[in-house]
Amino acid sequence: MQKKHVLLAVLVTAVWGLNFPVTKLGLAGIDPLLLTAMRFALAALPWVFFVKRPRVALRWLAAYGLIFGVAMWALINVGIAWGVPPGTASLLIQCSAFFTLGWGVIFFGEHLRRAQWVGSVLAAAGLLGIVVSSPGDASRAGVALVIGSAMAWSIGNVVIKVSKVREIFAFVVWASLFPPIPLLLLTWLLHGSAPFSALPSQFNAMTLFSLAFQVYAATHFSYWGWNLLLREYPMSRVAPLSLLIPVFGIFSSMVVLGQHPGATDWLLIMLVLLAIAISSGHLQVLALRLNGGR
Repeated sequence: MQKKHVLLAVLVTAVWGLNFPVTKLGLAGIDPLLLTAMRFALAALPWVFFVKRPRVALRWLAAYGLIFGVAMWALINVGIAWGVPPGTASLLIQCSAFFTLGWGVIFFGEHLRRAQWVGSVLAAAGLLGIVVSSPGDASRAGVALVIGSAMAWSIGNVVIKVSKVREIFAFVVWASLFPPIPLLLLTWLLHGSAPFSALPSQFNAMTLFSLAFQVYAATHFSYWGWNLLLREYPMSRVAPLSLLIPVFGIFSSMVVLGQHPGATDWLLIMLVLLAIAISSGHLQVLALRLNGGR
């Protein structure tokens, strides 16, 4: 992977990690489904009037939009609203890396190197350890929703590969047209008019900042960058990099929400970082350099 793309991957995962505590700030007052609908409405409008539709079939735009908005982020937001701490949510979503590796093998004939197998096992151990050591205030239903969102993200990655889209930013913008209406209908069916009537009183500087960050940083920029990486590299190369998200998510939760990991958590975070390095082949390159290139 080129250095500029490694840098892009790190920046994208940092934004996504920060997005979890920032989203929590927005959920303090706004219904999670309604907040998600607003996010994707603003991600699509007015930009669809200025960005040319990507040259892909409408079914791929609809599929990605519904997976991305309804099956992924709506579930994450509801999970956080139901008690899953943002740091834990940023961790659980990384189950998508393992799902994505599997899809790459099944659908695209990709072969995992031994280092990727070792890295996946270490990462799984680290992620499981962080879940076990997390506070017990995350409801089982909320955890299940976030894991379900991880599966949805992995399927969205497959859609990107199969659609062979080249206009990545346009793809994100146009796909964002599809989630708002189903999400608004779900909000109405589940909660009636209360979330809508309460919305004007819930807007303040913090909720506006949270919404703007979700739209322009976490959606426009980050999904453009991530989908560009998926376009340029095999899924088995890109997927492990998403394991950086919980690292940034935990650090940003410390700063934004005052959630501080214990000593065991730090050891598990380092285990995840080691897994990323191994699965990405960086330790192999480093070993060759230390041995004089032999």
